[in-house]
Amino acid sequence: MANPTVLRWGIISTGKIVGLFSFPLYRKFTSNLRQSAVFTKDLLIDPKTRNVDDVVHKVVAVGSRKVETAQEFIKTNAGGDSSIKAYGTYDEVYADPDVDAIYIGTPHTYHYINALDAIRAKKHVLCEKPVTSNVPELRSLLTAAETNGVFFMEAMWTRFQPLPQAVIKVLSSGELGAPVVVHADLSGDFDIKNIPKTHRILDPALGGGAILDLGPYPLVWAIMTLYENTLNELTPPSKITASILKTPLTGVDANTSFTLNFDKIGAQAVLSCSINAAAVEPGVTIRCEKGTIRVAAPIYCSKSFTVQYLSDGKVAREEKKEFEYIGHGMHFEADEVARCIRDGKKESALWGHGKSLVEMSVFDEVRKQGDYKLPAGVEQVV
Repeated sequence: MANPTVLRWGIISTGKIVGLFSFPLYRKFTSNLRQSAVFTKDLLIDPKTRNVDDVVHKVVAVGSRKVETAQEFIKTNAGGDSSIKAYGTYDEVYADPDVDAIYIGTPHTYHYINALDAIRAKKHVLCEKPVTSNVPELRSLLTAAETNGVFFMEAMWTRFQPLPQAVIKVLSSGELGAPVVVHADLSGDFDIKNIPKTHRILDPALGGGAILDLGPYPLVWAIMTLYENTLNELTPPSKITASILKTPLTGVDANTSFTLNFDKIGAQAVLSCSINAAAVEPGVTIRCEKGTIRVAAPIYCSKSFTVQYLSDGKVAREEKKEFEYIGHGMHFEADEVARCIRDGKKESALWGHGKSLVEMSVFDEVRKQGDYKLPAGVEQVV
């Protein structure tokens, strides 16, 4: 057996991103960790625990605004490994010749400039979601990635986990017939009346609100089950209808709902997200001609789903599938990055540039219909 490919990572941002990892539903899987910390911890898990033997991950550098913060991050999240370099700037990570790929875990409105700097340094990039603030920023990054010959991917970690892939397999079998309606919601009570208005979930300068922070998760389920459906032939939604309710605290969206019509397959996605309400159970319901799939919350890293097979309008049989693995689920996307880079690919077949463009196009339209504009100057490309 050939030696596994070793991908050397640089981690950008050690700041606390209090988002999905603080949800009560997620606490049974992890404590309130930084998103970069969760990713780093997952990188360091032995790949053999998830039956992976062709790639290995190594963290070689961590960048923060202060070298002391980077050192503390390494101590807390990487076992104090003295071989990992701690930098007090991001630029030092980009310039490090030992770094192959950069993971960007900064707030959304910093993704564009951080990713662009990494790409210009000719580093491969995995950038957290939403990948940018809008479509023009994303197109600019894709052009830069092509010019510099590097791999680039949005960190849509849910797409690479075992459970969603199993759901897609059930749908692809045809036993349930065609999908008709997909309901998906991700909500969390952030206690918005009692947190500072500078909190990232409330600050419009950081892309605060529900749609950009939580919206990628219900949307990824629509993309996986409807957009990726073979009969849809990767046809974008034919119609997007959105409604936004803003909080008077800062003007960000507190509650957002949006529907996507996929006329080519005669299906619709009904999606929602909120920052002032608890999550629902099940988080995703996929209604098909001959049955229903219900995905347990939390929808970003669910561990179980149930399939009901119908006959004459009644439940003929029901199956439950459960999944367990060591870690939080972010290592699966890292494995994909390593394999793509090893194979000379510039994008992933599972979550390629086209799917990120669909995602950001939907968000641009949702924000337009809801009249939710980010402050002037926040969007770097318009």
